[in-house]
Amino acid sequence: MRRRTLDALARESFDVLVIGGGITGAGVARDAALRGLRTALVEQDDFASGTSSRSSRLVHGGVRYLEHGQLRLVFESSAERRTLLRIAPHLVRPLAFVWPVYVGARVPRWKLVAGLALYDLLALFRNVGRHERLSAAGVLAREPHLGAVGLTGGARYWDAATDDARLTLATIRSAIAAGAVALNHARVVSLSSVEGRVGGAAVVDVMTGEQITMRARVVVNATGPWSDAVERLAGGQRRPAVRGSKGVHVCVARDRIRNSGAVTVIAPRDGRVMFILPAGEFTIIGTTDSYEVVAPEEVRASETDVAYLLDAANHYFPVARLERGDVVSAWAGLRPLMASDGAEGDPGSASREHVITSRVPGLVSVTGGKLTTYRVMASQVVDAVQQALGAPRTAARTASVPLAGGDLADVPGEIAAATTLTRDASVATRLVQAHGSEWRSVWVLADADASLAERVEPSRPYLMAELRHALNEELAFTLGDLLIRRMPIAFETRDNGRSAARRVAPHVARWLDWSAVETQAAIAAYDAEVERMFAVERHGAV
Repeated sequence: MRRRTLDALARESFDVLVIGGGITGAGVARDAALRGLRTALVEQDDFASGTSSRSSRLVHGGVRYLEHGQLRLVFESSAERRTLLRIAPHLVRPLAFVWPVYVGARVPRWKLVAGLALYDLLALFRNVGRHERLSAAGVLAREPHLGAVGLTGGARYWDAATDDARLTLATIRSAIAAGAVALNHARVVSLSSVEGRVGGAAVVDVMTGEQITMRARVVVNATGPWSDAVERLAGGQRRPAVRGSKGVHVCVARDRIRNSGAVTVIAPRDGRVMFILPAGEFTIIGTTDSYEVVAPEEVRASETDVAYLLDAANHYFPVARLERGDVVSAWAGLRPLMASDGAEGDPGSASREHVITSRVPGLVSVTGGKLTTYRVMASQVVDAVQQALGAPRTAARTASVPLAGGDLADVPGEIAAATTLTRDASVATRLVQAHGSEWRSVWVLADADASLAERVEPSRPYLMAELRHALNEELAFTLGDLLIRRMPIAFETRDNGRSAARRVAPHVARWLDWSAVETQAAIAAYDAEVERMFAVERHGAV
């Protein structure tokens, strides 16, 4: 399959080449393909391997953006949340939040309730549910382990949770289903020029070192934190257009905090809005927001970041008494904020709006934005592509066509059916929430081969069949692709999946025909990847 894809990329001439396989690039490729443009996408690492797999895993209206007056962004985000709940109901699920208010809080109760009323209004009162004003007793009824001292009340409101990596993957696969050609582990090393316009790229297959030349009438730079580097390949503006803001999350066992659901809190140290989020048997605490100058691929959490997040969780859940040893994993992502907006102040107040530019003929760049609004960002980028092609603008179809696996009318019903078939409720829930209507194609592998019905990690609901399916259908090629992004084993185990990698490597080697030397190299590459992603630096500012 990889050989055929490389040949197609080298042989064909495309209307548009998208560089970057995060959520934005995936959205652009899908939109362009659905509009009938001959589309290609290349990603230097794996799909969603950058910022798009290191988010808070929320599809949200952006209630905290109300403080900064970003009403248009909140309105747009609320509309996109409704769309994603409709086209990907297995991956985007309603989530209720409790926001407790304490004596002396930076956001008092009246201001919170007024803000949430505006939040519902900007959602045109079509949110999953209306906000509720809560007394102190009402807050504790929903989150009994919150601290009660000084609690004056609070509110309950609705947003949505997602699996960010799989949402990106579903969008990529939907682009391919619409006719796009997409390849991960394919790095752009130069851009070519045809009569003064960007007209293609030289691309290296990272897996083999082979270099191919691609032709495209328009190139889209959707590389997020790497945008400036791609712009420089085209000889464009050298002044930075993107400034990275680091967001750190930590994962702890949920029974340590004992949160019932999602909780929005104000960080006691500096007043930032942050979240304590349910993630199955785990709780995710995040996020920090600090400008960072490190290369995007080298961004990671620091001990200072981790302490900041644990202190905040302990402040609101005093029974938790979280310590450094309670952290299962810690990771960081780099948000690509516009360098000219909020560059000298607090990155939390910098705009999350996106900007589309074309400083070099034939190159369209998109910067800024956020996961929730990726689809509308992509739509506007493809509008710009059609303009650059001199083609009439056609309407985007991405709001009405389900994502891969998203053609489900009844997710709870599917989970019930999967439970009956698998006889394991946790496995059934995982299969449906990860694969949607395609879950049976994964289960049939396990049903036919008992070894594929075994769990990858004994304590987690991920089957060996998912690995085989990921190699067959989900463009996975490395152990990192499998254990970090196709399933989040690296996030949910204290060794970041290193032992799992060694257990599954012989199976993957057999399926991919690796030699003994290649198998050991794959394990070493996995170790290096998780070290780079999950190692916690000793020093660093929040």
